[in-house]
Amino acid sequence: MASNMAVVSSGQPNLGSLSLLPTLSDEILNQIIQTHASDTEKLDVESLFSIVNNVLNRANMTFDTVLQHRTGPHEPTEHLKDNSQGSFIPPLNAFNAFKLISGEMQCKGPGENIARETTLSILKKLSNYSWDAKAVLTLATLALDYGESCLLANIQSSDQLAKSMGTLKGVPVLFEKLKKHSKAVDDLKKAIKATVEVIKYIIDLTKLSNYDKNDVAVAVYLAIETIVAITTQLCYLITDEEKKQELQPYADKLSDILTDLNKKKEEEDYRKLKEIVNAPKDVVEVLEKILIDPTNKMPPLIDGSTEERVEINSLKGKSVFLFISGLHISSEDIKILKPFLDKTGKENQYRIVWIPFVKQWTEDLKKKWTEDLKPKWTEDLQLSKMLYVATDYSLPTASHRYINQKWNFEFNELLIVVFNQQGKVECKNAIHMIRVCGADEAFPFTCQREETLLIEKGLIGLTATHVDSPIENWIKENNYIFFYGGGDNNWIQNFTKSAKVLVNDPMIKGKGITIESVPIQGENLKRFWNKIKNLFPSRAQRETMMDSVKLHIEILISYKKKKKEWAVLSQGSSTILITGKTMLKVLKEFESWKQRLDGKDFQSVFIEYHKEVLEPDDQICHHMKIPYNNAKIPGTLECSDCHRTMDTYISFKRCHKDGDSWA
Repeated sequence: MASNMAVVSSGQPNLGSLSLLPTLSDEILNQIIQTHASDTEKLDVESLFSIVNNVLNRANMTFDTVLQHRTGPHEPTEHLKDNSQGSFIPPLNAFNAFKLISGEMQCKGPGENIARETTLSILKKLSNYSWDAKAVLTLATLALDYGESCLLANIQSSDQLAKSMGTLKGVPVLFEKLKKHSKAVDDLKKAIKATVEVIKYIIDLTKLSNYDKNDVAVAVYLAIETIVAITTQLCYLITDEEKKQELQPYADKLSDILTDLNKKKEEEDYRKLKEIVNAPKDVVEVLEKILIDPTNKMPPLIDGSTEERVEINSLKGKSVFLFISGLHISSEDIKILKPFLDKTGKENQYRIVWIPFVKQWTEDLKKKWTEDLKPKWTEDLQLSKMLYVATDYSLPTASHRYINQKWNFEFNELLIVVFNQQGKVECKNAIHMIRVCGADEAFPFTCQREETLLIEKGLIGLTATHVDSPIENWIKENNYIFFYGGGDNNWIQNFTKSAKVLVNDPMIKGKGITIESVPIQGENLKRFWNKIKNLFPSRAQRETMMDSVKLHIEILISYKKKKKEWAVLSQGSSTILITGKTMLKVLKEFESWKQRLDGKDFQSVFIEYHKEVLEPDDQICHHMKIPYNNAKIPGTLECSDCHRTMDTYISFKRCHKDGDSWA
């Protein structure tokens, strides 16, 4: 029975349906939803959040400084970036909201029920704000109180007004107690950090058009509930040493929410990336989505010739080759890539962008890159002819996933994705075409260029011209050519001898039939199989149905796998037949069918007699292994001999070529 085996990776689970949000009762969920009336109260949520985040970061640093028993004024936060919106002034309705929220949170009793009631009350008072605004306003109220306490503690030794105000607010009591309770400090900071991170994700999610409003409502509810608990804990630390509010359970809930929101955001980022790559408008738009991490404000690209950062906009109007690899490339591939870089460097319309694909740029890896790998890249791979992603830059998570799953990247392989000026992918991986045809012939490495080469040269013209220099001319002259290999020396000698008899026959010459024969052996055979190996995925990346070229490759690979002798008959760029012993038998029995040439052409007669004498053991039901990282796996394959649908199996092959790390 025909069979097909594909070597595949396990892939990633579908995260779209996964939810880690804590399960709330329908009653509580309904109460949360019912607190929301409309979004009529307008607020610049991102600007307010930026200021609040800045306050909390600096307050935490001051908090740590004071607890370390330092005296006098301190400025421990000078190294922190101020990402707040300097021109932003909260509107009057925000200040009113701060007062309402502060009144609700003042020194409540501990416990889940009280926290829930307080949170629902706050949500009702903020009913006309959007969900993300409710969360940020409540966080801002905490920041005002917490930030003020930290500020007063920091300057009270040098400012009498600060000292008096701090006394009224209970700041000395608060910080004296916190010095004795390190766990309370840790829990407080963890809860604040988790709340800030969750609210940031809430803001990001509400920018999307299709976010789940119930999920966001629950996340906002739990974030505010945590803020209520934090405020209660701060109050108790000042007023009553015996009472306390446990914060760890709230931090744990937010940690679960953060995991869920993170996955939802990653799914949405991945969906957007797929959408843009599948329907691009401009190459810069596509590359921005692939390369730019919104959390990193620096331009991602370095110009290899100047070592200066460049904006992605510099690629506008260019065709781009996105070259993706690990940091280590074989000497064989270096030989292949040098002509690729030379050819592209001469064409102003084209640019190469290299993504050094690593899991994480650690300090050790950065050092190794600077001291060892970069000089080698500069010398061997002409780094000056490329733009490359900087070592202090991380690709978005969605891009990592897309490159792995959609472009099937693996660290022991190279990937060259070809984009036109509009950002359309013209070839998912041009490295196979370059390995088969060479950079000069394959340029500009589009699928259309490969189609043109196949029409001009055919399967044998692309994979066997290195064997004998006249082959290219024979193809142009539309000559018949026998290519053969495999088996032992006797097979090669017998085929050569039989082909020679046919070629020199007076009847063949008299009819003007030109036939050449080319044995493929030794290093020539090794190169031939390497080109066949690369031509299959180059074809398979575009189509899932078996075309004639893939069919012929399938047949050849099957003969190779079974270690059988094989032979190909072609005319010009067209492949006519591929078998083994039967092809030799037809040649040996030339005298039995030569008279048929009086009424028919050579090709028709050869095929006709070949069918008559086809040997059963030469009729192979083909068995293929398709490297999953190099090709699409066709939905179905038909055996070229028995024409039955081939069975599909999946196997996993252990491979340590790329080592244990991503680098």
